[in-house]
Amino acid sequence: MQYSWDSYPYIGATFDSLNPGKITDFITKVNSAGRFHLPEKQVDALIKLNFLKNDIPTNAAMILFSKKNLLYNVHIGRFKTPSMIIADKMINGNLYDVVEESMQTIIGHLKFAFEITGRTTQRTEIPEYPLEALRELLLNSLIHRDYKSSTDVQIKIFDQKITFFNPGGLYGNLTEEDLKTDSYQASTRNKQLAEAFYLTHDIEKYGSGFIRIRQAIANYPTMIFNFHTLGQGFLAEFSYSEQKLTIKNDPALDEVPDKVPDSLSENLTKILLEIQNNKNVSMNDLANTIGISKRKILDNINKLRKMGLINRVGNNKSRYWQVFPIH
Repeated sequence: MQYSWDSYPYIGATFDSLNPGKITDFITKVNSAGRFHLPEKQVDALIKLNFLKNDIPTNAAMILFSKKNLLYNVHIGRFKTPSMIIADKMINGNLYDVVEESMQTIIGHLKFAFEITGRTTQRTEIPEYPLEALRELLLNSLIHRDYKSSTDVQIKIFDQKITFFNPGGLYGNLTEEDLKTDSYQASTRNKQLAEAFYLTHDIEKYGSGFIRIRQAIANYPTMIFNFHTLGQGFLAEFSYSEQKLTIKNDPALDEVPDKVPDSLSENLTKILLEIQNNKNVSMNDLANTIGISKRKILDNINKLRKMGLINRVGNNKSRYWQVFPIH
């Protein structure tokens, strides 16, 4: 029947086992992303996605929305040497929350270079690793892990290296050599989890994550991306010999125009320019500056996201905008 483990009923659970606030947040995010439309009624939305069957949530629904903590852990450590841990944190809970908290914890341990480029009076932050590549590896570790395993997702941060380990090796017929190409066919261990993150626009469905990772590190001259199966799991690693300290010679920087193309509507143009000038601008600020409703701001933001021009990074306490080159 082509069922994956996460699509089977979670034994002993009912709809009341789920957190209604998390389900509402998910429905809002899916409908805002625009890839699918869910009804506002929570039961109907979960049934439409096959997350609820005869009032029993699937394993995926519980991992995403459970009231109780299922203790699928992400263990993040900052290491000075392989045997010297200088910081340690265990993160668990609903999967969307785990992604944001884990990403923020990782960012908190990174080194940043700062540069005044001349394109703006504000300094430009250059993270030790491209944040979009780190997020791809984090999502890969959580969505494709083997949830039947008691082993935690493990992230180790060293001075010039970061590793991501998730229980569960490559799935199906996918090989390490396949992942080094731009034409591999991905196999999905957890179909419902992958579908959820696809519908919220956090991933692309057809296995383009490793392609985007290679694109993201292309402007990090000494960055190396390695990965291999390790026992019953999968290990991915970024390492470098010299930290990136400047963006002045990045080819991508030259592709970012001072003004956006005429093909964008007036409101899209205004919003994109505001975000370029202030990466921390809020939805309310945009609505007040542009002079349209917050709902219309959100609609236009989603259009810019679909066009691949912007992205939102970080958690609720420290989120900011990324602006990407216009090709």
